[in-house]
Order: sequence, then structure tokens, then C-alpha cells
Amino acid sequence: MPVPLFATSLARYHERLGRRLAEVTATGRYILGPEVDSFEREFAAYCGARHCIGVANGTDAITIALRAMGIGHGDEVVVPSFTFYASAEAVVNAGATPVFCDIDPVTFCVTRDTVAAAITPETRAIVAVDLFGWLPPLDDLREFGLPILEDAAQAHGARRDGRRSGTFGDAATFSFFPSKNLGGLGDGGAIVTNDDGLAEVAQRLRFHGSTDKVTYTEVGYNSRLDELQAAVLRELLPDLDDWNDARRGAARAYAERGLGDVPGIELPAFDDALEHVFHLYVVRHPDADALSRALASKDVASRGYYRRPVHLQPAMAGYGGESLDLPGTAEAARTHLALPMGTQLSESQVDEVIAACASGST
Repeated sequence: MPVPLFATSLARYHERLGRRLAEVTATGRYILGPEVDSFEREFAAYCGARHCIGVANGTDAITIALRAMGIGHGDEVVVPSFTFYASAEAVVNAGATPVFCDIDPVTFCVTRDTVAAAITPETRAIVAVDLFGWLPPLDDLREFGLPILEDAAQAHGARRDGRRSGTFGDAATFSFFPSKNLGGLGDGGAIVTNDDGLAEVAQRLRFHGSTDKVTYTEVGYNSRLDELQAAVLRELLPDLDDWNDARRGAARAYAERGLGDVPGIELPAFDDALEHVFHLYVVRHPDADALSRALASKDVASRGYYRRPVHLQPAMAGYGGESLDLPGTAEAARTHLALPMGTQLSESQVDEVIAACASGST
């Protein structure tokens, strides 16, 4: 049988979710109602933060969070290039200038040194991405004295030193796109923060810069998490920790059943104490594209996500482009490959993946 890249399914939730959606539909409340209010309280409590502000998607969450942090025209924001395009796109949409920093090609995340190399006198904030479900050393970035926005879109429920993702920066942003560790049935996002003032501004910005539909204090956005998605997320949130445990179990199975013995394959960083949540299971290989083709011939799905890093995208040519020297990013872009991962990845599927990798690496 083919092994999918995302070994997950909500089949057993269909009946429950259908009932919940019918309940919300019956109320006639679809925008900023009791489901959103309840989810915001519940997700803030889950993360260990005071505030959660639901928005339309994870990209808007970054833009609005930066605006709420006071970032705008003339400001520089340090952001990794090895990430999803939205991490930098949102900086531009906030009116600021992205300054791309390098990453550690082993963890795929920023470090203190890679961020330090990108800071200038015009730097006003840092965007640190929890890539693939792994938390970078966010506390190390505090010494720069700059606001930190944690892009936690791929790390729902991850921990470091007992603290969950979403609590390491001045604010954090999440996406609830269906493929995320906590995903809805469509688009959705959130901003999490302990800063009362930042939360207040973000709440206004998501609704055109207003709290009462009468007075508009900022030029804001039409970006709100809707009641239907909030109801779905409320239904799924209690199972998030179990899902993350299953992902870690699949990662252990890869290691224990011999994936690391396949020539050329370097396993992802893993430490039970840090509670990686494996949004994706990403290995490194010197010829990752050739390995991916070999896996496809065996009906095993795989994917290279960021072969062209953000700073090399055409729309970002004005922010450095080819002139930037980011060796860690270049190495990660060339060698990374996501293998099947999910809450329902079986040991037999793990064995199929390992066998296909062994065949494709010879």
C-alpha cells in the first residue's frame, strides 16, 4: 500500500464534528461569538498565556502581531530565510523590511549567532520560527533586547524546559491550517501573548481597527477566526497532546527500526526532554531529490519543502537576493527531505519507508 506523507485522519471525529457544526449553524452566530471566545480562553490556557486572539489565518496572525508590537515602515525585522514564505511575507505586509538570517542546518532553526549576524541599528524585532515542530533557543535571543515574535505555526504543543510553544516571545502566532498538528476544517490562526496592551491592539486590528464598529483607531484588517472553525478546534484541542505523543512515537520507531543506519541519511534532532512535536519528519541526505524519486517509485511519499529559500524568491529580490551568504540555509535547502509522519503512521509503514530509503540510497 502507498505510504502517504501525512498519515493522519479525522474519520473518527466526523460524527462529533457534524453535530458541533450543526449546533453552531442553529445559533445563527458565525463571527466573533461564544465559540471563538471559548476557544481563545481554552487555547491561551493550554499554551500557558493570558491572551489568545483568533484571526483568519496564520499569515495574518504574524502581520497583526508585528503591527501590535509597533513594527512598521522604516523598521527592520530579522527573519530566517529557511521557512515558509509567509514568515517574511507578513513582515513586508506590516510595512517593515525583512532582514534574512541563517539557520543551523542540523536543527533547521535560528540560533543566537545567526540572528546576531543579521542585526543592524535599524532592527526593531526578531521573528523566530519553530520549524518542523522543533523549538529554537528562544531564550538566548532575549539578550539582544529586541521584541521577539515566535512563529509557532508548526509547533502546537511543543515544550522546552516545561514551557509550551507560544510563550517564549513577546507574542506568538499559530496557524490552524488542516495539515497542522492542531488543524481545523479550513483556514484559521491565532496570536498568543502575555502582554495586555499588545493583545488589546491585536483585537482591534483584526476587526478594522475598532472595538465597537463606530470608532476606528487604526487602519486594520478584516481577519477573524469564525465560529465554525473555533467550534471544530475546541473539539480537537483536548486530543492534541495524545496526537503529539503519537508523532514522537513514530519518530522513535524510525530511529529504533534502523533509518539512521541507511547510508547518507541523517535523522532529525530529537530530545525527549524538549518535546519535539514533529509537524514534519525531516531527514537530511546528500542527494535528497534523487532519494525522493526513489521513494516515489516505491509508492512512499516525500517532499522537499524549501528548496528555494525565501530570500531567493522573486518577490524578495529587493531584500538581498543572491547577494546574501547564508551557508546553513543553502545546505538545509539542498539536503532536507520530509518523510511520512502522522498520528496514524504504523510500524509496518515505518518499515516500508526504511526499506525504500535503503533501496534508494544504494
